Amino acid sequence: MRSIALITALSLALPSSALAHDGDDKPSFGAAGLLSGRNKEHLPPIILSAGEPIAPEGPWVLQSGTYYEFEIQGDGSQELALVGPEFFRAIWIDEIVVEGLEIRPLGLDSIEFDKAGEMEIGFVAIKPGTYYIKIPGTTGETQRLDITIK
Repeated sequence: MRSIALITALSLALPSSALAHDGDDKPSFGAAGLLSGRNKEHLPPIILSAGEPIAPEGPWVLQSGTYYEFEIQGDGSQELALVGPEFFRAIWIDEIVVEGLEIRPLGLDSIEFDKAGEMEIGFVAIKPGTYYIKIPGTTGETQRLDITIK
């Protein structure tokens, strides 16, 4: 009898969205789906190399609520950084992976490569707007990546 009461109480405590099913008949758990594989998109890498464009594939247009991953690749030709505090405050960073080490920061202002290496950043786009990340102290279009979150 206690187990029936417990099951009834738990079923009443669940939000109705937790019991809903999406098109492929799997339960939908609302916001928990933000980090699911079906909500993930890969972006083109950012390249840090002396005198080369940082984003040869052009600007990014992102959708708020979508999980994205991208790599930053530094070739070591020069000590280079990327800044974009407004962009980094408009996203929720899930993790930064550097040489197999996972970092889960509360926020980010900039990153810097002193030598060759790679990092991967996974994030959820949150705040709609127009942003950029760029190599600090530069003014050229090729040293900046424009980002729009819709």
